[in-house]
Formats: sequence, structure tokens, C-alpha cells
Amino acid sequence: MRALYIEDGSLRYSGDFSTPRPGDGEALIKVRCAAICSTDLEIVRGYMNFNGIPGHEFVGVVEECGDTELVGRRVVGEINIGCGACVFCERGGQNHCPNRAVLGILNKQGAFADYLTLPAANLHCLPDSISDEEALFVEPLAAAFEILEQLPVGPGQRVCLFGDGKLGLLIAQVLAGTGCDLVVVGRHSEKLAILDRRGISTVKGTLPREGRFDIVVDATGSAAGVTAALQVVRPGGRVVLKTTVADPGGGGVDLNRLVIDEITLTGSRCGPFPPALEALERRSVDVIPLISRTFPLEEGLDAFSWASRKGVMKVVVTMGGEG
Repeated sequence: MRALYIEDGSLRYSGDFSTPRPGDGEALIKVRCAAICSTDLEIVRGYMNFNGIPGHEFVGVVEECGDTELVGRRVVGEINIGCGACVFCERGGQNHCPNRAVLGILNKQGAFADYLTLPAANLHCLPDSISDEEALFVEPLAAAFEILEQLPVGPGQRVCLFGDGKLGLLIAQVLAGTGCDLVVVGRHSEKLAILDRRGISTVKGTLPREGRFDIVVDATGSAAGVTAALQVVRPGGRVVLKTTVADPGGGGVDLNRLVIDEITLTGSRCGPFPPALEALERRSVDVIPLISRTFPLEEGLDAFSWASRKGVMKVVVTMGGEG
């Protein structure tokens, strides 16, 4: 089996991996393509101290599974694998299981390979109307929909989103679908133009430092993002943090604002796949403009190098076969 893998802090390529064997309740999936996200780039830089095969945004075909109805089906998969025995798993919250594995991130070999294994319960079958390239966005798009699971967003609410990266552009489209009064603040004209074409209001640079928004979402991936959010949220409003920060110690966040202005701070991570799949099928979200370039697996090192360039959005790695 071919794979990209991390060892001793370096990303490498090998064609000499053994094909994994599925465990009880797992499926063996032949990977068709996988996408490089910001988390993958951070993992290569040492985040999570991960060694092994990275990658968690994938599309594949089930080759082996105890559930024979899944065999031959094209699938995507939820990335968190709970222990099944703790209180979180019993309540359906395997995303927060203290003993969880996470595909390509924590104790589970990932998707930049010809094959991977995942529990059959984690898999979602794809309709023919969703292409492989579109399906690569199901996992991050689900993360965007998690915001709507955590708090009500709708008409009459003033919402500000900071960040015009890959996730930010997805969140913007999801929030716009609620009918809220949305403005997106970013730094890149070409990225904001994707939203402008969809009728979403954008601002390049910074907003005036005045509290007026009911909800502020930070998807900048920077320590300064929380500070910026607190400057524009109204008293009694909500701030949602959507990205982790490589240097969480920076930023100089004034937590007194949370108390004085009674602001609710919400962390937001993985989300539900069904609404993401529905949005892609209905074409209410357009993800194709977010793809910058495609590489074959054997050029995976070049793919990661390209993905780390400033201004690049989603880079896709293909494993061969139909796309």
C-alpha cells in the first residue's frame, strides 16, 4: 500500500505499507481521494505529536465490511472513534470520549493512503449527485453546521464572521442560509470575492471597534481572533470559536469583557454529516471554487508543500481510479 506518513517530525512517502485489516465492526475502505486541511498542516509541524498516516477528509469505496449492504458503496466518514463504554459514548457524544481515536490525528492511521479502516457506524453513503471533489468537504462543512446545532441563528440577528480561509468560507455560506444579517471580515480580496458572488456582505480589513453584533464567529485560527470578536459583540451576545490556535498563549484576550458584558463564549468543533450532505446535494453551498490544485498520491510531498503556501485553499490528493 502507498501512503504519506509522519515519522520523527518529517512527512515522507512510501509504497511499502501493509494494507490494514478491519477490526470488529470496521470497514476496509479503498480511498479515492483525500484533502489537505489546516489541521493536517499543523500536524506535520508537530501538533498532537502524531506519528503515522495523516488525513481525515476523504472519499472512498467500501471493499470489506460485516454490513454487506455497505460493500461497494461510496462513502465519507466521521473521524471520531469513541471507546463505546464511557458516559460520553453512552450519551452519543463520542466526539468528547476521553479515550477516543481520531482518524489521522490521534491513535488512528489516516486517509493519505490507498486504504483505511473505520467503524461502519461512522460511514455515510454518498448519492451519485455529489461528486468526489464535493464530498471531500462533507467533514469540514459538518463542522460549519455545528454552529447551528449549538445556538439559534436566523432572520433579525446581526452576525459577524472573522476569517476567509477554507473553513471560514464554508461557515459563511451556512450562516447565510439562515437568513441572518451577516457580514464576513477577511484579508484576501480573491477569497472574499467567492462570497461576494453569492450575495454575502464582506469587509476587507477590520471593522470599527464597536459592540453591535448578536453573534460573532471567529474562524481566523489566530490568537488575536478572540480579541477582535470581543470588540464587536454586543453585551449579552455570543462569541463562537471555530478554530484551534497553534500558539494559544498569545493574543492578550481580556476575559473581563465576558463578565462585565455577560458574553457567552462557545467552542465549536466537529458537526453533523446529514445537513452537510443535504446542502451539497441541494447546491445551497458551493465548494468547488475552494479547490486550488490536485496532486496524485506519489506527489504528496509536493501537495503538502503547495498547500502550505500563503493564499492557497483546498489541495486534493488522488489515489487513482475514477474521480
